[in-house]
Amino acid sequence: MAAVTAAMVKELRESTGAGMMECKKALTETNGDMEAAVDVLRKSGAAKVEKKAGRIAAEGITRVASEGNTAVVVEVNSETDFVAKNATFQEFVQAVADKALKASVDKAGDGEDVCAILGMQSELEEKTLTIGEKLSLRRFQKITGDCVASYIHGGGRIGVLVAADGASNDAIKEALTNIAMQIAAMNPQYLRREDMSADELAKLREITEKSALNDPASLPKPILNKLIDKAINDKVWSDEDIATYEEHKSNMQYLFNFLSKEAAAQLAELALADEANIVADKIFNGLVEGRVSKQLKEICLMDQTYVKAEDGKQSVGKYLAEVAKANGDFTVKGYVRFETGEGLEKKNEDFAAEVAAQLK
Repeated sequence: MAAVTAAMVKELRESTGAGMMECKKALTETNGDMEAAVDVLRKSGAAKVEKKAGRIAAEGITRVASEGNTAVVVEVNSETDFVAKNATFQEFVQAVADKALKASVDKAGDGEDVCAILGMQSELEEKTLTIGEKLSLRRFQKITGDCVASYIHGGGRIGVLVAADGASNDAIKEALTNIAMQIAAMNPQYLRREDMSADELAKLREITEKSALNDPASLPKPILNKLIDKAINDKVWSDEDIATYEEHKSNMQYLFNFLSKEAAAQLAELALADEANIVADKIFNGLVEGRVSKQLKEICLMDQTYVKAEDGKQSVGKYLAEVAKANGDFTVKGYVRFETGEGLEKKNEDFAAEVAAQLK
């Protein structure tokens, strides 16, 4: 049997990242054969991966890669934020991005075996062995265009891609990078309001109407006054609430600061009961339209206020129109925004308890 030297253990440890005793054991088992020892450690790592499979990986980072007019953003998860900051993990995520850029499919995500799609099972097992946590290749998505820009925020917490067709130069790419920053910060749900389906718009309006009916204090005064008259005349309100109303009705702006919660809830019930008539009211319709328009400005990228606007009012759409006028016509065709861990259940960390358990 070949003697296992400290130098051999050191070499194996540096090449795999495994623990010293694991390396020594693997070398002893393989009679000093370095390649066979690596295989032993990989098999051991695979077993460890299986043990970690039931654990939750909801931390991690995003990374991007690009070539020509194509870019990709990936999300790889770890169990802890500590590992997400590890250089070895970050290098691995970048390698995943580079591999995803050349993948034959344009996107893959939750519910799909992204690791198998990218053919990175052995690399994933090796990094799990090295890092000691469950890792997950969660998703990736490519985007193409005549001009493509990317932005990584918070060290990888959020990754954004933006693509445009038309003119392409440094000024336009800078503008798209600014928009990528906007998307990271403001998280729009749509590129343009025209991208919303009729059903989505109808649902938004329905929710806005219901919200207004359930908040009588925000209703137009003519409608609110009718509801109050009904609450009083039909004895819906208590004598105490009626007396409170009579005392403060001269200053309707602050009335709901004095009414009981029950009185406000009763007004909402009356509003919902008379929904058909109230929804048909032109004044109410104006209120709803205003609120819907405000929400569209928040959720549609082109309607959002540009975060770098000097006047604090310029929309993203107007900003891009100015850039196009000065540097050549282009149109933003799409974007991708990944935020690490969004939609994933996160475990409740109790670091002190974890340390105590390990000490035991």
